[in-house]
Amino acid sequence: MSPAAVHHPLFARFYARLSVAAEPAIGVHRDELLAGLHGRVIEIGAGNGLNFAHCPGTVSEVVAIEPERRLRQLAVTAALRSEVPVDVVPGVAEALPVKSEAFDAAVVSLVLCSVRDLPRALAEIRRVLRPGGELRFFEHGRGGGRAMTAGQRVLDRTVWPPLFGGCHVSRDPVGAIRDAGYELGPYRRLLVPDKGPRTPSSYCVLGTARRPPKS
Repeated sequence: MSPAAVHHPLFARFYARLSVAAEPAIGVHRDELLAGLHGRVIEIGAGNGLNFAHCPGTVSEVVAIEPERRLRQLAVTAALRSEVPVDVVPGVAEALPVKSEAFDAAVVSLVLCSVRDLPRALAEIRRVLRPGGELRFFEHGRGGGRAMTAGQRVLDRTVWPPLFGGCHVSRDPVGAIRDAGYELGPYRRLLVPDKGPRTPSSYCVLGTARRPPKS
């Protein structure tokens, strides 16, 4: 296995089951995330491919990057059922195996929490977007007041990443996207699930950003 490969077989099995079980609550957010997309789209960290079924018919092609072997196999199966063409490709967010300025839009969905180098990953996404291209994001991160954010920081330094496939709960996805040179568009904060007890990963944000037209 190469140094860049990602292999979390136990977490991959857990995530695949949990994500399918959560789809009744998450699916509406996937619809909002992908609404209105068109042209060539790259999805980074496609997981088991649950976004594919929500892609509008105006999308001409999806290139889906997924580094984890078992999740990638599940994504291939999901791609076969998709109504839009999907090509599932191995790779990591920090070194995307595609040409520069090749995509009209990029999608990240519950993935920026687990990339190894967040600034580098966002720089790579910016590289592969055409000038003016759109970044759609649905991510979880820091939130919930002082006690929760303090707890999130402790979890990130201790048990959470090893237990959950490299996931971090105290990152600030909106701040990271802004710092990476994107022009932020509309976004909104939400809780997932919207009812019941709050967990360290309940604090989500859904929105858009763009690669500046001249960059």
